[in-house]
Amino acid sequence: MADITLHKDDHTTTTVDNLFIDQYMTDANGEFVKIYLYLLRCMNSPDCCFSISRTADKFNHTEKDIQRALKYWEKMNLLQLEYAQDDSISGIYFLETQTAARDDDSVPLKKTSAPARKSSYTAGELKAFREKEEVQELMFVAESYLARPLTSTDIQKLLFWYDGLSFSVDLIVYLMEYCIAGGHSSLHYMDKVALNWKDEQIKTVEQAKRSSQTHSKLHYAVLKALGIQKRSLVPAELSFINKWNREYGFGQDIITEACNRTILAIHQPSFEYTDRILTSWKRQNVRTSADIHKADEAYQAAKAAERTRTVTSRSITGKSLAANRFNSFPQRTYNMEQLEAKLLNTTG
Repeated sequence: MADITLHKDDHTTTTVDNLFIDQYMTDANGEFVKIYLYLLRCMNSPDCCFSISRTADKFNHTEKDIQRALKYWEKMNLLQLEYAQDDSISGIYFLETQTAARDDDSVPLKKTSAPARKSSYTAGELKAFREKEEVQELMFVAESYLARPLTSTDIQKLLFWYDGLSFSVDLIVYLMEYCIAGGHSSLHYMDKVALNWKDEQIKTVEQAKRSSQTHSKLHYAVLKALGIQKRSLVPAELSFINKWNREYGFGQDIITEACNRTILAIHQPSFEYTDRILTSWKRQNVRTSADIHKADEAYQAAKAAERTRTVTSRSITGKSLAANRFNSFPQRTYNMEQLEAKLLNTTG
């Protein structure tokens, strides 16, 4: 097949870092990607004002949806959020310093000179780290758990958890233990867990254990509700649960209710079907069991209204057809006096 030539018109453009496309966009929720691109658009437009409420209106989301997207990108270390005294977001940081115009509830978009995640440590920095006894211990334990020598990429990740996320050696060791026990020996997977813990402000092993127990209970509840036995959750299934719980903000009761409805509807476990239910509830701003009841009532009312419209339409159409069939025959006129006289003469 022949190559396709790409062209473009001259107009103002927004530049997106290839690293974002290659490493961040593929794993992110599509709606989160939209918000990040819109932030870049605002950053590159001096007359553009960004605010939570206006962005929610623009994308037909709730304000919580926008805040959830911003916190996701902060967790991925692409943004840094500032908060006012009332806990509302007052600033958003990218890389180089720049402030957008603001009014009413607008949020200033800025850039800072230091990214939260170092792309790599220099030879001098690595040497300084290796001279620390606790870092030496960390490297030894990591090699023991992974059952192989550490690569340069492995060391960069470990040092990011230690230096960038300010995790203690004990917490990093427990992080590896927790992931490996769950069947995940990939440092890439561990890195995602580490970022989640940072987002949850986990700083100690005890806090991590409590969080792990909470998530384990949710995982068990989902397996039970979907009737899955004698196996663990695979990474794709874990991603669904994390999405429902962390991105959508649903608790165990709402998630298991969606799982129960999945089994009632299709009689087999399906994370995709459950995801459609929960995504629909998210769009309807469902947060409690009472909200589900209201959504069900609204759905049934809409179905009843549609049935009424269908029956009414068929009734009207049927009468019209009947009338047309009757009127399609030639119409006759009768002289009732002549018919009566004829009838009397015949009788006589």
